[in-house]
Amino acid sequence: MTLYAVRDPRTGEVVADYPTATDAEIAAAIGAADAAYRSWGRTTTPAQRAALVRRVGELHLERIDELARLVVQEMGKPESEAREEIEFAAAIYEYYADNAETFLADEPVTLLAGSGEAVIRRSPVGVLLGIMPWNFPCYQVARFAGPNLTAGNTILLKHAPQCPSSAAAMAAIFADAGFPEGAYVNLYATNEQVATIIADPRVQGVSLTGSERAGAAVAEIAGRNLKKVVLELGGSDPFVVLGSDDLDATVQAAVDARFYNTGQVCNAGKRFIVIDSLYDDFVARFEERIREAGIDSPLSSTAAADRLAEQLDRAVAAGAELRATGERDGAFFPAGLLTGVDVENPVYREELFGPVAMVVKVGSEEEAVATANDTPYGLGSYVFTPDAEQALRVADQLDAGMVFVNGVNADGVELPFGGVKRSGFGRELGRYGIEEFVNKKLIRVITAD
Repeated sequence: MTLYAVRDPRTGEVVADYPTATDAEIAAAIGAADAAYRSWGRTTTPAQRAALVRRVGELHLERIDELARLVVQEMGKPESEAREEIEFAAAIYEYYADNAETFLADEPVTLLAGSGEAVIRRSPVGVLLGIMPWNFPCYQVARFAGPNLTAGNTILLKHAPQCPSSAAAMAAIFADAGFPEGAYVNLYATNEQVATIIADPRVQGVSLTGSERAGAAVAEIAGRNLKKVVLELGGSDPFVVLGSDDLDATVQAAVDARFYNTGQVCNAGKRFIVIDSLYDDFVARFEERIREAGIDSPLSSTAAADRLAEQLDRAVAAGAELRATGERDGAFFPAGLLTGVDVENPVYREELFGPVAMVVKVGSEEEAVATANDTPYGLGSYVFTPDAEQALRVADQLDAGMVFVNGVNADGVELPFGGVKRSGFGRELGRYGIEEFVNKKLIRVITAD
């Protein structure tokens, strides 16, 4: 059976499969991407490239029905959320098209001594490899391809094996938008072939969004070959509740933070750290709200459901209590709350990638911060309190790449996305997203006095 296959998680049926790339096809793809970089990426202006990127965004919206259908079929996402994802992807392409000339403009450097002038010129670096995940097939590609194609780099794109149909549809969009052959190449590659691609001297960098294990493996290969890496890995984001003027609204924010995309979001709120004076009321309302809302979409696969079930079994065996809202059915997994998790519990420092929230009681602001930071991850975080000074004080102390105060689902195309610790390094989106893979070349012109 081929590595790249669409197995509808709602039914378990294999509805499409695609042949894995041959080694000859991989070699040809690298050659095409390198040729496109030299003939197109290095010779076009930011405005010319931006026009093509803008068209990519337009085509996402024109083909939203088909793209959404494929995403739902591949990983079980609710159709409304699939459409939201595609709209967000389109907005990313538009953002970089709108801002390319500004972001890539020469930056003057004020000289402290000597005559003449100096500038920093941002230039493309060449062929890049993107390794993308299954949970946001269109959005994740946009975060990588949008800024880098605008900068003049060319793209080799390896998507998750369960998302080959949307991968093919997006490759068609880039071709139809007018990108030359080799500028964006979709690859159904194996892990062994990925290692070969990274090692190739024509490939200048790699960006991966995925698991901690995959990130470590890719970073090791890239390090041996002296290639730059951007990694966006897992997260066990704290959702800290220190106070509330409207507990129902705070609970609804908690539901939205945990259960979007059936809980399969790297920067979802996963550990709900609640001050003791609000804890009992918060937990009661949280449980009631998720029972009312229900979960009617599957996880991405039966294997994903198996992994989550195994984690929860270990947690309960170690003394935690699981308040489930139903029974598992294949890839369909019931929402739930996990309470009574102490530091000795094996899941205390793990990421639960599904519709289960871990809730922890704390007795003070200091304990809340310590608990929030007691994790190997450092992607996003959330702070809820009506005390503005407290909110900023706590936000300052959190070991995370992102902090959202009194709100959730507030990501934006202009806001940098990324983490610290074992959540990875580098940033995507915003101004910083286009800075990762450009040569910030110093040009110093010296004139005679």
